[in-house]
Amino acid sequence: MLLLRFPLRFYIPLLIPPAAIAAVLFSLTRFYSPVFHPNFFPLGMAFGIPAGIVEEIGWTGFAFPRMHRCLGPFKAAILLGLLWGLWHLPVVNFLGVATPHGRYWLPYFLAFTFAMSAIRILICWLYTRTGSVALAQLFHISSTGALVVLSPPRVTPAHETAWYALYGAVLWLGILAATRRLNPGENSVTTR
Repeated sequence: MLLLRFPLRFYIPLLIPPAAIAAVLFSLTRFYSPVFHPNFFPLGMAFGIPAGIVEEIGWTGFAFPRMHRCLGPFKAAILLGLLWGLWHLPVVNFLGVATPHGRYWLPYFLAFTFAMSAIRILICWLYTRTGSVALAQLFHISSTGALVVLSPPRVTPAHETAWYALYGAVLWLGILAATRRLNPGENSVTTR
């Protein structure tokens, strides 16, 4: 099978979304409120399949390579993440479990876009390293599926906004840490 040609290290990132979501929700449950206790809805993984397969043909297979040529990988990934957030604008009141979001609609949308732009950077990183749209599709499936499987079922719009923002912060902190680790001298000034 075509997907099996990559070393194991390229499949490990598929665990980032479910691990980060679980860590955020279990931490909030332990230290803030039991309302954040993750759901366990295994059938929810199926919700990620059509979105991951279809969307990544356009986002990763078509748009990212063109944007990458003009902007470089990181700027292209960030811009694509913001566009991906806007893509979800028409359905933002149907995303998550606290629907509709009422007066939290805009904060929820911003928290959602904050998290999804980080996911987009991870998807673009994986694609840049492998050239595989199929791995990008699997990452998207993992991300969407984990959100549906684990999202706490009884949160208010304020709670949902908060945990999405915290999830985004965890993802962005991980990206910043990995960037510093992988490119330690990139931020330093060098003279020639």
